[in-house]
Amino acid sequence: MKQMTQQLWDKQDQHPGDRWRLFQAIREAVPADAVLYAGSYVDVAPSFVYSDVTYVDLDKRAARFFADTEGVQQIIREHGDDENGRFTFLHGDYRSVPLDDERYDLLISLYAGFISEACGHCLRIGGTLLVNASHGDAALAALDSRFKLTAAVLSRGEHYTVTHSDLDRFMVPKKPQTVTRESIKASGRGIAYTRPAFAYLFTRVR
Repeated sequence: MKQMTQQLWDKQDQHPGDRWRLFQAIREAVPADAVLYAGSYVDVAPSFVYSDVTYVDLDKRAARFFADTEGVQQIIREHGDDENGRFTFLHGDYRSVPLDDERYDLLISLYAGFISEACGHCLRIGGTLLVNASHGDAALAALDSRFKLTAAVLSRGEHYTVTHSDLDRFMVPKKPQTVTRESIKASGRGIAYTRPAFAYLFTRVR
């Protein structure tokens, strides 16, 4: 493994095992054959639990990281199992990289902009969008008629859980406000909710 590969991963995994625990909880709720992680940088944790993951990122460091195929596979094997390790990396802007319609079972949007809008077409009907509030993408997904909120991902200490209960209590703004697609994109920030969650799961329904 190249030293650079390990260094980039160590920096990404600054809270050791955190992302692994996150995706273990997600896998229990969302079995998936094909996963798309847009704006991934070098976060290969989905490959610890899923066997076919496509990563997309514009950063040149991510391109160099994934170019070290053996090093990345070694990181994956150290955390996953022998069935995992198959991945694809696409170097480019997820808004313009060619991606197949309805190809993926799980679309991941974490801290990387309006992925639900740009890549929602890649998710199959019945597939799942994992999205957090960063940049307002969860709020944008809640307004998108293609998606229906089906679960919240909660974080407590080092543990993650997925709940399907009392979903009407989530995504309620602390301050009375009219939330529109235009206002979300103009601010580029997440909305403060009365009952925040680490992330949310939406099902593509149309």
